[in-house]
Amino acid sequence: MKQTHQINDRTLTLTRTFNAPRELVFDAFSKCEHLQHWWGPRGWTLPVCDIDFRPGGIWNYCMKGPNGEDSCGIMTFHEIERPVRFVSTDQFADTDGNVMEGMPTMRNTVIFSEEGGRTTITNHVEYETDEQLQTVIEMGMLEGVTETWDRLEEYLAELQ
Repeated sequence: MKQTHQINDRTLTLTRTFNAPRELVFDAFSKCEHLQHWWGPRGWTLPVCDIDFRPGGIWNYCMKGPNGEDSCGIMTFHEIERPVRFVSTDQFADTDGNVMEGMPTMRNTVIFSEEGGRTTITNHVEYETDEQLQTVIEMGMLEGVTETWDRLEEYLAELQ
């Protein structure tokens, strides 16, 4: 099933169902050994992945694009209820791990629900302003998430 999205005020909600058990899908979001196989759009790699997946923990990551460009972020985890959901704040960063001022900040609530061995991810992404939401849409976020989740779907199939 391809993902759906809904935009409402400052919130973008993305939903997609994967043919994999919830525990496995949750692990794919919480461990570098998995994330390095699928995080990022097609043609991108994840050479920097340092994750401390616990409330208060931080994930520093940098993706490398097909033309050598970098896209980095810092995600701070606020709540984790394994394997049901996690809540985090994601911010753009430079390659040294410094938050880039003036760039959008995203508060993610990612929910994993399982039915019949299939897992539906619902990701509520809230921005501080409507302008921030429009900025990431113009940056190609919807296309990037689609490709990233396509890669996740392929990776989960390989694991099973």
